[in-house]
Amino acid sequence: MGPADIRIREITPLDAPEAAFLSGELGYPVELDAIRHRIEYLMCQPDHVIFVASYPEGIAGWISVAITHHLCVESRAEITALVVSSELRSRGIGRLLVERAEQWALSRGLKEMLVRSRETREDAHRFYLREGYERTKTSAVFTKHLAPAARVN
Repeated sequence: MGPADIRIREITPLDAPEAAFLSGELGYPVELDAIRHRIEYLMCQPDHVIFVASYPEGIAGWISVAITHHLCVESRAEITALVVSSELRSRGIGRLLVERAEQWALSRGLKEMLVRSRETREDAHRFYLREGYERTKTSAVFTKHLAPAARVN
């Protein structure tokens, strides 16, 4: 199977089982109902899109892209996730997904595409460099889990 066998299209809730499986391959396991709800929600967001690479046997990969708006820099598109099945990598599928995401961003008047990639994902770094992306910064990421505020009576 190669790029000629692949069709890039927008995700639908029917893709949830395969999207969930691929999310697990990416390192983010997710319950089927949760990913289905996320797909349904994100499909309605005008600043977000998810494309899948489909082929006759199923879904080979997917890419999620969002327009990010900031006060200090111009709005841009951001690849929030990209995954291709471990069995189907190095066949041009990731390239097709990124190209479609870039077309979507250009069609919305955006001039820049950004992607963040964990330091340990060296294969992904090589992929993005091959696709014309340049490494522009290294950052630390901080997360805080928020607890609901205590109710005051």
